[in-house]
Amino acid sequence: MTNQKRVCIILGTRPEAIKLAPVIQLFQDAPDFDLQVILTGQHREMVEQVMQLFNLKANYDLEIMQPQQSLSDITCRSLRGLEQLFLENKPDFVIVQGDTTTAFAATLAAFYQKIPVGHVEAGLRTDNIYNPYPEEANRRLISQLTQLHFAPTALAVENLARSGVLGEIHLTGNTVIDALLNVAATQPACNIPGLDWNSYRTLLATVHRRENWGEPLQAIAQGFLQILNNFPDTALLLPLHRNPTVREPLQALLGDHPRVFLTEPLDYAELVGAIGRSHFLLTDSGGLQEEAPSLGKPVLVLRETTERPEAVAAGTAKLVGTASDSIAAAAGELLSNSTAYETMANAINPFGDGHAAEYILQIVRKYFGIGD
Repeated sequence: MTNQKRVCIILGTRPEAIKLAPVIQLFQDAPDFDLQVILTGQHREMVEQVMQLFNLKANYDLEIMQPQQSLSDITCRSLRGLEQLFLENKPDFVIVQGDTTTAFAATLAAFYQKIPVGHVEAGLRTDNIYNPYPEEANRRLISQLTQLHFAPTALAVENLARSGVLGEIHLTGNTVIDALLNVAATQPACNIPGLDWNSYRTLLATVHRRENWGEPLQAIAQGFLQILNNFPDTALLLPLHRNPTVREPLQALLGDHPRVFLTEPLDYAELVGAIGRSHFLLTDSGGLQEEAPSLGKPVLVLRETTERPEAVAAGTAKLVGTASDSIAAAAGELLSNSTAYETMANAINPFGDGHAAEYILQIVRKYFGIGD
């Protein structure tokens, strides 16, 4: 079709790939759009796993990843690579997701070429510029340059309106729920060597955020050990982030415990399988705060702040910080008080109905005057 609008979807990390997969699938199938998928390479193997799971292919890969890369490295190499691709391919619209350095660099590159931007998962805020770092700054900067804001919740809409951003604000729900329900319907397995899911109440944990590096990470690990000591019927499944700053301290503190199962990062299907089989989650991840409630699993958030207060307000998540005693106490309540557990497990997930990608496609069509 000669009148197709060329849309470029940019991603660099695994969370972006997961949350953009439903959007990519719909735009690929839409006859009025010419879709191009561009990887920056901020994450490598983990993104490839997601692309294979959802049967997606990239048109371009900037391959920016380098050992010990800094935020400046990621930004500069993404910006230069995307500038060249935008000049060559002349997209009519660029879509980014979330608050990664890839998303910020892609938005800036599009702005420099006067290409309109759509921001998936717009409007998240902690109101602390350094927590989470650099995500809070990234998403605020993206919002200033965005033409179509795809907000996951009513609170995100309010945040955007209150900050006076330009561009249209739309409530869509979160695309991660689309992806999660799609994968969960296949009942994926999660086979961890040595772990019998029926023998323990298994807690699924993930830790990776920069603001938790160092002393907070040590305290989190000590909290995990307290839980295991207090409740001999529990086990801990902890997929390790690839960054040695994160994995090495966790290996040193937890690696010898017989009920701790340290693994390489799970692929997304395995992760969904693990969520479904776990008792509850302990995490500093943003995405898991959204995903786990859809499968009825409480979430203890290992952070001092969260840009997803809707989960806390809805009762699906609890902000417990990084102090070991606080972590052990919050986990202990869920492990010993069935009423507290059921209250969280049965709370309604505030992050959407699993049709966010469809809404986004409709909004972009309307933006270009396509269809009704």
